Amino acid sequence: MSKKELIFATHNAHKAEEIQSILGESFVVKTLTDIGIHEEIEEIGKELKDNAYIKSSYVYKKTGLNVFSDDTGLEVTALNGAPGVYSARYAGDKKNDTENINLLLKNISSFEDKTAQFHTVMSLFWEGQHYYFNGVCKGIISSKRLGDNGFGYDPIFIPEGYTQSFAQMTPKQKNILSHRGRAIKEMTSFLLT
Repeated sequence: MSKKELIFATHNAHKAEEIQSILGESFVVKTLTDIGIHEEIEEIGKELKDNAYIKSSYVYKKTGLNVFSDDTGLEVTALNGAPGVYSARYAGDKKNDTENINLLLKNISSFEDKTAQFHTVMSLFWEGQHYYFNGVCKGIISSKRLGDNGFGYDPIFIPEGYTQSFAQMTPKQKNILSHRGRAIKEMTSFLLT
């Protein structure tokens, strides 16, 4: 079987590698950089699914290729679901992981409830049709950073049933549990049937 090409509407090589490892041999994942789209696609949606759709539809309209995009938010119970859709720029438009983590830890320090969930929404244009896929991973926020792997909020997110943060896990362990992994599995089973 020949490999199917899928464009991932991101410039983030880390995310593309993570997705490629989940999708396996049947697909070749290419980033926007790989296909020569260098502009940033402005995420102005009020919900995760809006931003996912904005990115995938932009690339689909421009290229006509099979494309998917995702938007992920960390939804903290004590903060009424914040930072949510604003997770990447929680501490400002610089999208600085360290500053985002510092602000989040400060904002939840007075709350006893540390429960949270990562939520990923995928938007896929496949053979001219549009689809959504979701993935959720429940857990708690650690009071301090744990581990050096991953990116974003991984050092302070401990998935339900575990004592390690995402940043302490191998990429393979994280992919089995993660919100993005679950959304990708949903999308993959759709693509392979």
